[in-house]
Amino acid sequence: MDQTPRPARRMQPEVATAISTSRGQAVSERPSEDALELHFDDPRLLTDLLGQHDAHIRTLEQALGVRIGVTGTSMRISGPLSEQALAGKVLGELYDLLKRGYPIYPSDVEYAIRILRGDRNAELKDIFLDTIYVSAHKRVISPKSINQKLYIDAIRSHDIVFGIGPAGTGKTYLAMAMALAALMKNQVTRMVLCRPAVEAGEKLGFLPGDLAEKVNPYLRPLYDALHDMVDFDRARRMLERGTIEVAPLAFMRGRTLNDSFIILDEAQNTTSEQMKMFLTRLGYNSKAVITGDITQIDLPSGKLSGLKEARTVLANTQGIKFIYFNDRDVVRHRLVSAVIAAYESFQHEGPASPDGGNS
Repeated sequence: MDQTPRPARRMQPEVATAISTSRGQAVSERPSEDALELHFDDPRLLTDLLGQHDAHIRTLEQALGVRIGVTGTSMRISGPLSEQALAGKVLGELYDLLKRGYPIYPSDVEYAIRILRGDRNAELKDIFLDTIYVSAHKRVISPKSINQKLYIDAIRSHDIVFGIGPAGTGKTYLAMAMALAALMKNQVTRMVLCRPAVEAGEKLGFLPGDLAEKVNPYLRPLYDALHDMVDFDRARRMLERGTIEVAPLAFMRGRTLNDSFIILDEAQNTTSEQMKMFLTRLGYNSKAVITGDITQIDLPSGKLSGLKEARTVLANTQGIKFIYFNDRDVVRHRLVSAVIAAYESFQHEGPASPDGGNS
């Protein structure tokens, strides 16, 4: 049986409509406004589409300002016409994902709304079904936005990729998933993760332990992401064998990395010299992904960020790709996106004065 939602039809005002209920009865409804009606052919998939306790429907209602009524295997969407159409598009695309075996989580509904609000012609299956890696927790890692999809496609087709954008947009996480996938497929023999420890500055000397122990706290986020994808014992063995290496950027000097997938995180905190040094470590059959947020530079005043300079120096270099993320790509708590947007607005418009104007 064809399980695709049948084409939606517009319900006109003052027209009584018969809708099948879950008990097989028919009820008469007289809508007070234009509404969009969708019909689904698989009750089981429809249950998954609604979410636990109808959570997915509530998310749509709150985000789009519509009301969604469910009767039997039909949905009736009322509200502003443009938002009705968007809600219908989201539901149809999510239903198509369910048909293809993709489990829908509450966060996926939010990502779907964000994607389709930005591009009504986008198809979620082209994004969500592009599996990169299956984590230790059996969770599929895949892109959740159009820019994330562009990012992983760029990593596949280019040997050097820059991912630039705010926190929470998946720049490092997706790069690590791509690196682990390449490692598991024997496309590379080593995965190297590095970060500058610039935040420590002169305070490094006051910390206990040798140099590796001093900089280890600055590498903790990389270990956290690694352990989220690979179970702890397996990750430990790979680290012990050197298959996976996590090191401060300073340890890269003088090395040539062949058959490697190298990731430089927090690259906005590299100097011009450090960035050039890192990029020239690339050996045969290797890839490098450089990630950073140019709005959060911790270098001393007067020091040029190597990431900002690289945007200009390498912009037209063949084989190098720059991908830019924004608040619509944030895949953390929904408020993270709101916080980023608020700070961007504040920085562009300036602080407001107490009387409501700009100071």
